[in-house]
Amino acid sequence: MVLDDLGSSLRGTLDSLRGKSRISEEDVEEVVKEIQRSLLQADVDVSLVMELSDSIKERSLEEEPPGGTTARDHVLSIVYEELVDLVGESTDLPLEEQTIMLAGLQGSGKTTTAAKMAWWFSKKGLRPAVIQTDTFRPGAYEQAKQMCERAEVDFYGDPDEDDPVKIARDGLEETEDADVRIVDTAGRHALEDDLIDEIEDIEAEVQPDRSLLVLDAAIGQGAKDQAQQFETSVGIDGVVITKLDGTAKGGGALTAVNETGSTIAFLGSGETVQDIERFEPNGFISRLLGMGDLKQLTERVERAMEETTEEEEDWDPEDMLKGEFTLKDMKRQMDAMNKMGPLDQVMDMIPGMGGGLMDQLPDDAMDVTQDRMRNFEVVMDSMTEEELENPRSIGASQIRRIAKGSGQDEDTVRELLEQHKMMSQTMKQFQGMGDGDMQRMMKKMQQQGGGGGGGGGLGGFGPF
Repeated sequence: MVLDDLGSSLRGTLDSLRGKSRISEEDVEEVVKEIQRSLLQADVDVSLVMELSDSIKERSLEEEPPGGTTARDHVLSIVYEELVDLVGESTDLPLEEQTIMLAGLQGSGKTTTAAKMAWWFSKKGLRPAVIQTDTFRPGAYEQAKQMCERAEVDFYGDPDEDDPVKIARDGLEETEDADVRIVDTAGRHALEDDLIDEIEDIEAEVQPDRSLLVLDAAIGQGAKDQAQQFETSVGIDGVVITKLDGTAKGGGALTAVNETGSTIAFLGSGETVQDIERFEPNGFISRLLGMGDLKQLTERVERAMEETTEEEEDWDPEDMLKGEFTLKDMKRQMDAMNKMGPLDQVMDMIPGMGGGLMDQLPDDAMDVTQDRMRNFEVVMDSMTEEELENPRSIGASQIRRIAKGSGQDEDTVRELLEQHKMMSQTMKQFQGMGDGDMQRMMKKMQQQGGGGGGGGGLGGFGPF
């Protein structure tokens, strides 16, 4: 994620307090200096940094930690609360009929965001439609049309029409059956007068219930002026921060939100329509500090399992907790994991497994794991139905045949079989576990994450 460096730096700073039951003024001064440095490097506005760090310092020295709380956990809690306050609430976005207009500079990711948002609303049970009014950028119509096809949502645009206001008017008529209409507007390389005039004319035509500003996470300090100008011209009800999977700093976008008194609606990362999530301040900051985000994780798991079950109508995930766990079950579980998004994002959501643990792994660790999963899938595609159902029956001659047929080496086939054996044993441990047992396990995970500890490990999350 774009703010990974900030999260890693903050976690490293707080780790300097490990083992201390009391915190001195010198300790606080040192921690605050490191926090200031981390935030400034992330491109957060200087005045905001000073205000935040002063508050952290004052509270750390004046507030008494609850009984049994370590100095590190006490300061971690304060930093968490102050950062949540900094990023503010989530934009109010009811699941009801509405028209949303997107604004932003060229290259900010508006067109991709429009399709992603439409996909998100469709998963919430609403019928969305995207109206593409960008007549300025070549290829905008085709890009929007293709993205909406991938998202399986309604789309309207007119590549032969030069008047964006007419396209907006016609689009509203053509998509009148939609519950949520998302109007994508043109951008420019800078906030020129004609861009502002065009957006104001479109706004007057569509009368949006909400106007969202789309900001590239890489924009830096320039986000502040941009947000203020859009706020003056059309008003901003919320912000979408895009490209959070890049190497940019991201603090400028957070600053812009704070400076305009706005809120964040969505976070976007990646190029697929599924790479979007509703902004939840608590979960966002929890992940940043290595504390996990069980709410977002649960949402992704449920969605992935639902999609996998739709594709495999004869498969019920609960069957994995009954009888034998087969290679077919393992493959379906891996398919579901792939649908949850990049593995590093998923790991960040697991209490006790993101944050500090991820800092200790090589930069390419998640890529290596994803490659390993893909190799396993190729191997399984070369197996017979009997072998998938009864992996214990696979002998040396079959391993040679499977390796040759899949283009993988024999060690990879053996590794897959060993991985399946480990997973099968894990599944047997879950068999017979009641709801109370499961709740105790989840509570334990939350406690590990809340303390920022590195409990668990890669081996504790399924097979990976």
